Amino acid sequence: QVQLVESGGGLVQAGGSLRLSCAASGRTFSSYAMGWFRQAPGKEREFVAAIIRIGGSTYYDYKDSVKGRFTISRDNAKNTLYLQMDSLKTEDTAVYYCAACSKKSYSGSYYQAVGPYDYWGQGTQVTVSS
Repeated sequence: QVQLVESGGGLVQAGGSLRLSCAASGRTFSSYAMGWFRQAPGKEREFVAAIIRIGGSTYYDYKDSVKGRFTISRDNAKNTLYLQMDSLKTEDTAVYYCAACSKKSYSGSYYQAVGPYDYWGQGTQVTVSS
């Protein structure tokens, strides 16, 4: 069982930065692939970024619209996942969720779907004003 708690959301002007954190409980945090998703009002939850470790290598995946602006990282010693968000745009406004996935896949799109993830946090609001 893994419990996830997000923090770091808030109100920021366009062009600004925020860093989200996701604190995880449990001793097996390092074994999970981790992802960030977001959900804007009236829209479906969408993939933002994922960090996956398979076969001794670490892989990163990003939604096209956040590439070059967002960076996902993790500190296994602190059981914490991060999302550094720079050059924020008004369209980044959403509730951001972190999620943990116990399953392993080499498929490029596997971790972009909501379904494979086993655990979810409660979300943190990010609002970007113009």
